[in-house]
Amino acid sequence: MIEHEEKKYLLDTIGGTNSIDEHVERQRILSDYLANKTKRRAVERASEIIGDAMSKLLKTNPTIAIS
Repeated sequence: MIEHEEKKYLLDTIGGTNSIDEHVERQRILSDYLANKTKRRAVERASEIIGDAMSKLLKTNPTIAIS
């Protein structure tokens, strides 16, 4: 059974992923991304949130399979 804390970290990861998708407007055009500093910062921040959540998840449950 997944613990409440683990679920929170997984939801943070999903939220970060959705945020990235929204900020790149579901288009993966590198030149558009590189030309927009605000978009880059938003994506970078969402990536930090994902990384932080995954790090905390692994500390909470080191046996969880992440692939």
